[in-house]
Amino acid sequence: MCWNATADLTAGAVITAVGVVCVARVRRARDLPIAALPLLLGAHQLVEAAVWHAGGGCGPATTAWVVIALPVLPVWVPFGVLLAAAPADRRLPWGPAVAGLATAAVLSYCLATRPATAEIRGHTLGYGVNVPWIPLVLAGYLFATLGALLLSGERRLRLLGAVLGAGALACSALWRLEFVSTWCAWAAVASLLVLGWVRRARPGASVT
Repeated sequence: MCWNATADLTAGAVITAVGVVCVARVRRARDLPIAALPLLLGAHQLVEAAVWHAGGGCGPATTAWVVIALPVLPVWVPFGVLLAAAPADRRLPWGPAVAGLATAAVLSYCLATRPATAEIRGHTLGYGVNVPWIPLVLAGYLFATLGALLLSGERRLRLLGAVLGAGALACSALWRLEFVSTWCAWAAVASLLVLGWVRRARPGASVT
């Protein structure tokens, strides 16, 4: 995230607390993965605070951060949307889910065979992983994480997807070398929208 370890600690603590509320308020078991997304991303920011304190490098904090950011999210998000979808809408997120599995497989192989590093660049962190076919992998990653939300049958999840898409464009334009760090921070903050989704959801209800 931008600025420093304190910013990550503060944002991470707030978003993790919101995630705990989301999980506690969830009414349907199938909504749990999406409800837990703020909890995952809040914890992710707390891990990045540890990366700051370590001065970057390729230690355990860097590895944990990259594992969540790269192979976990492109699987977690589309399958969470798939589970939360009404039965009639479950055909929609399968494309992003398949793309997420393929992308996560490539990224997992890269992380298993090549070191991940983090470098402090002023007020941002840049993460380095030697990934082949970066444009293709990035397209699969964004289709899995954003496409699943944008194709959701629920308005609040589509809004989350739109907000994350706008954030991806801004982060790519402003922080090209630190895209993965700044976008994940934006995703963590944007996941506060999940709280509204959890509060709206009711057993058997359709949120459009």
